[in-house]
Amino acid sequence: MMGICLAFMLIALNTSVVGTAMPRIVADLRGYDLYQWSASAFLLGNAVMIPITGRLGDLYGRKPFVLAAVVLFTLASAACGLSQTMLQLVVFRGLQGLAGGMLLGVAPACVPDLFPDAAQRVRWQVLLSSSYGIALAVGPWLGGWLTEHVSWRYVFYVNLPVAAAALLMVWTFFPHIVHHEETDRSIDWLGALLLLVALSSLLGAAEYSQGHGFGNALALGLWLGTGALTYTFFRHQYHTAAPIIAPSLLADAGARKLMLLGVLTGLTMFMLIFYTPLLLQGSFGQSPNQAGLVMTPLLVFITIGSIINGRLLPRLRRAERLVAWGQFVMLVSCLLLTQLQSDTPRAAMLLVFALCGTSLGFQLPNLTLQMMAVAGRAHMGVAGALSQSSRMIGSMFGVGIASVLVNAFYAQQIRSAVGTFGIQDEALITLLSSPQVLIRQQDQELLHQLSHTLGLDTEALMQAARHGLVNGTHAAFLLCAVIAGLSILISVRLPHYTVRSPREAAQVPHPPEPPKKSPGG
Repeated sequence: MMGICLAFMLIALNTSVVGTAMPRIVADLRGYDLYQWSASAFLLGNAVMIPITGRLGDLYGRKPFVLAAVVLFTLASAACGLSQTMLQLVVFRGLQGLAGGMLLGVAPACVPDLFPDAAQRVRWQVLLSSSYGIALAVGPWLGGWLTEHVSWRYVFYVNLPVAAAALLMVWTFFPHIVHHEETDRSIDWLGALLLLVALSSLLGAAEYSQGHGFGNALALGLWLGTGALTYTFFRHQYHTAAPIIAPSLLADAGARKLMLLGVLTGLTMFMLIFYTPLLLQGSFGQSPNQAGLVMTPLLVFITIGSIINGRLLPRLRRAERLVAWGQFVMLVSCLLLTQLQSDTPRAAMLLVFALCGTSLGFQLPNLTLQMMAVAGRAHMGVAGALSQSSRMIGSMFGVGIASVLVNAFYAQQIRSAVGTFGIQDEALITLLSSPQVLIRQQDQELLHQLSHTLGLDTEALMQAARHGLVNGTHAAFLLCAVIAGLSILISVRLPHYTVRSPREAAQVPHPPEPPKKSPGG
């Protein structure tokens, strides 16, 4: 379990450390136009590999895939640290995403392999979630400190010792457990190809729509193509001999609700983790280290929420309601996030981020545990993979939606400032057109020179840019609140779920099932 936890921590550490450092990386490599691509490439690799390795882990055992994923992740992390251009970083982040997807596809299902009893499994699942949360908690501060005092390149190198320890422990201690002993262990590679093309089309549609609008003919074509490919993939799963996703899971109403909740949760989580550092550093003028410290409660309280969740689960007859509780806290905290300003007291910021983290601590482990309960033992890997991949797909949507909102509000504010100040200089307009001016020291110096030459107030221009970025991120947080409200409506309709031991379950009466309606009524 220590080896699996360390391997799982690689994903969380990479997400949180890199997220804090990204504004500085973008400034150094001069690549704000590829800012969202650095995340998109990682998420695409995740989304593609999670369901495939989840199925392969069910068929061949999970140990070989954990080992291969750790090795690939280590090599990709080293390559990211050596990147000289933003395009190189995006490519290597894609490789990191493939390795991360392999880990996310098999690591959660390692727990039920080792601990088949549901009540015992919850306690160990909390350990896995806690290790993930600890890495998330340390990441923002560590990423900020390394970026500010050493170099942003070390936010990638920090993965190397963790990966070495994970590789040694998994190789030495983790058993090779295989549940499918039948001779036919084929996998649907045509379905895997359809999944890859569908997800790539989704990413392309989201990215193209950001720059050209959702009403653009090519953008509409990409969205329609994504829908057609997705439909083809799921239809193919019903007709292939060795589906990646078992048709019984696709047909289960509870599983479909859990997948939809995974998408919505991933969308919200990504907006919070990826765009909050840009708000804190770009709009509020905080250093990477300060921003990392402010974000730390968001990630620390994922662990705390997971621990509280693990203590409550065995004591509740309707354990599925914990997801709705978490979504309610998310709704409240996202509404509070829309009120953050540069003069908001530090203690208030920390409290709001702590609430966000607690809500995620009630959602993330429960969605995985309930999906595994629906799937049954033979499809544990696929169930865990579905929970993770739906979250990744939601994160990919989050990339596009948050980027559109932030850029649209920022552009609107800059157009207003250009009109107010009567700016005609094309170089100055181009410089102000990207939020990069708020995070790159060289761009700020150039802005000062140009505005001084034209007799303009540099601070007023910077304030207009900050105001536009604040409005955009607040719009993203408001959308997160709306998504949380929708998730509550879905969560209260989840199927009954409990993790009580068989003896306790027999002693506690289950709530009666609602009467089935006749075909006519």
